[in-house]
Amino acid sequence: MQAHNKTVVKSMQILTLFINHPKLTFNEMMEHSNLPKTSLHRMVGSLEEMGFLTRDEHGHYSLGLIFLQFGQLVGERLDIRTIAYPIMKELRDDVEEAVNLIVRDKGEAMYIEKVDTLHPVRLYTSIGRRSPLYAGDSRIILAYLPEEEREAYIDCTELNPIAMGTIIDENTLRHALEEARLNGYTITSSELENYTKSVSAPILNGKNQIIAAISVAGIEARFQEKRLPELIDKVTKAAKEISMKLGSQTS
Repeated sequence: MQAHNKTVVKSMQILTLFINHPKLTFNEMMEHSNLPKTSLHRMVGSLEEMGFLTRDEHGHYSLGLIFLQFGQLVGERLDIRTIAYPIMKELRDDVEEAVNLIVRDKGEAMYIEKVDTLHPVRLYTSIGRRSPLYAGDSRIILAYLPEEEREAYIDCTELNPIAMGTIIDENTLRHALEEARLNGYTITSSELENYTKSVSAPILNGKNQIIAAISVAGIEARFQEKRLPELIDKVTKAAKEISMKLGSQTS
């Protein structure tokens, strides 16, 4: 473990050189980092192989294009909280239910913002909570992924029961995902916790790609059938408002 920690530290030491230097030769990296030549050569080779560094025809190294992907993701996730929060708060005040902002993190969903309900009986979903993409209000994210990604996820994911309403059959899940895409929202019941319900809708970026979801969630008793059309309307409108502020052209 100690060796791995040293490797990470040295890798960061190399990468941070490029904060102040757009391009560096190997000798310049050695001079600035004070790392032994053999060790530096090995680590630079690994960083180049993984895409963290790139080398031009003149032997100059610079940060790899992978950092553009990371930067875009981090930027979206930071910006989206700032953009979404006032809309989430307005939605919470309107429907008096907890409002969640959810993003995909690899094969899971993560709750990155929440405006809690003022009701004394509530769900205690916290920022930073993770859940599987196939269950609960985060399933709308899975529904809006490209078909190949959805199928790859289903093929490699064990659908374990979490609460009494969790979908654990692949065909049932596929049907639910198709229905969510057609409707533009998803309703879930007792999938992550018993006797709870949620309505969620997708948040899209300027390329109309799914980057997050917004949901209202609460105790099942407050999500009666006659109230669902109102909640669906307000959640989908909030999702579209956030999406438009992020550059989406959806109407």
